[in-house]
Amino acid sequence: MKTVLITGASGFIGQNLCATLERDGNLSILKFNIENTEQELREYVERADFIFHLAGVNRPETEVEFIEGNTNLTQTIVRLLRESKKTTPLLITSSIQAELDNPYGRSKHAAEALVIDWAKETKADAYVYRLPNVFGKWCRPNYNSVVATFCYNIANGLPVAVNDPNHEMTLVYIDEVVADFTRAMEGKVQPHEDSFCYIPQTYKATLQEIKESLEAFNESRISLVMPNLESNFSKYLYATFTSYFATDGFSYPLKTNTDDRGWLAEFIKSKQFGQVFVSKTKPGISRGNHWHHTKIEKFLVVDGQADVCFRKVGDSSDKVLTYSVSGDKLTVLDIPVGYVHSIKNTGSTDLTTIFWADEILDTSRPDTYYEEV
Repeated sequence: MKTVLITGASGFIGQNLCATLERDGNLSILKFNIENTEQELREYVERADFIFHLAGVNRPETEVEFIEGNTNLTQTIVRLLRESKKTTPLLITSSIQAELDNPYGRSKHAAEALVIDWAKETKADAYVYRLPNVFGKWCRPNYNSVVATFCYNIANGLPVAVNDPNHEMTLVYIDEVVADFTRAMEGKVQPHEDSFCYIPQTYKATLQEIKESLEAFNESRISLVMPNLESNFSKYLYATFTSYFATDGFSYPLKTNTDDRGWLAEFIKSKQFGQVFVSKTKPGISRGNHWHHTKIEKFLVVDGQADVCFRKVGDSSDKVLTYSVSGDKLTVLDIPVGYVHSIKNTGSTDLTTIFWADEILDTSRPDTYYEEV
């Protein structure tokens, strides 16, 4: 069994990495955090077959803490490796800010140099990742991630301040970071000629674009209209946003339209895939009795029994096609255009049906023409 040491295991990247590696039954994980001692670190370094050094300081109270948290801890790990005469593969997280002449950048640059020099001296494998802005679940808001702060505030009804809306950020998603770290552990990553490693997939977005996307995600819980999630960045941003819901705010109500037939409620809408709604229909009651020129629908009975009937518009034979369906055997019915159609509850209990239409209802041109089957 391979033993892996993770410093900063309780941090944002550390939590996500642990959650992935702990699923591998062939790995034993040693977690080092701020409350652990140097003696424990020494024992862990001696036992480890691979080291992920993720611990660091981003927002200290004093500048000296940058050196203590980012440079000195790295120096300690390198010293312990030398003292134990080990050349354990070592991966550390740095930042693109290591190129900047500020206290944080200088502390990161010094940590990088320690590892790169040690690797050259010992011929050990070293992976020094210069990361841009990392976003994803479990990142601490109001700390070092504007995405986390925006997500938290918008999800919890708090104001969002944008000082420079046009400021463009380079971002990487936490799952893609973890995936590349895992590949490095498996020896499948080679540092670039500059001695650094980089996450292959990055995303660029302005602060205003990020804010507007998150506000659209939040608004979708009211309007039911989902923004376009075709791009990976949109999907990743939406996944991140949902992780910041208040624990009592996971749910939201749907408006139900009730009449003598039962009720109907819209569930979710999208300009890309249309809309989904659900209905409950009382025994003996029919819904539909209309047809469409272009709009496509699908019906799925999930509880109860029904007859779905069709008649081709303009067919002089008035032939009616009947499909009997039941929640006991899930069957999707395509509703062809140009056919009058209806669904009737033929059972003794309420009928529950899921409907899909390929477009959001536009009341100015509903493409729905009422006519009895």
